[in-house]
Amino acid sequence: MSANGLDVFDKSLQTTNIWLDEIMAEHGPDRQVAWHILGSVLRTTRDKLPPDLSAHLGGQLPLLVRGAYYDQYQPARQPSQLRTRDEFLQAVKDDLQFTRPIDAEDAVKSVYRVLDRHIDRGQAEKVRAALNEDIRTLWASGETVGNA
Repeated sequence: MSANGLDVFDKSLQTTNIWLDEIMAEHGPDRQVAWHILGSVLRTTRDKLPPDLSAHLGGQLPLLVRGAYYDQYQPARQPSQLRTRDEFLQAVKDDLQFTRPIDAEDAVKSVYRVLDRHIDRGQAEKVRAALNEDIRTLWASGETVGNA
């Protein structure tokens, strides 16, 4: 029996908690901070992608995470003009300004590792390939172990 009456909500909550647990393993046991890290990195990544690709990535996310991903979404402004790794990291850092201090590079890398483990391998590679080369270095190649 579903705790919420709908299996889709239970599965989304379970999957979201798994993702947050993986982020907390790297950034400490604060679920709120993990949620902010996940949302910030996903939104900054989303904004660097062409709208079609960002929509495909959104379709790979658990329902709860998808809500954070599409928060403040403006597809007409995609892809964003963040060109360098430093600009990308600054955007993540700016989005995390109301949490405890977090290294933006560590945050990005931890979320990309979560994506590697949980989204379709082909989709992860398409997203990674769409990022500027400078930004792509944050998503280490060879770490993709997601579903085939």
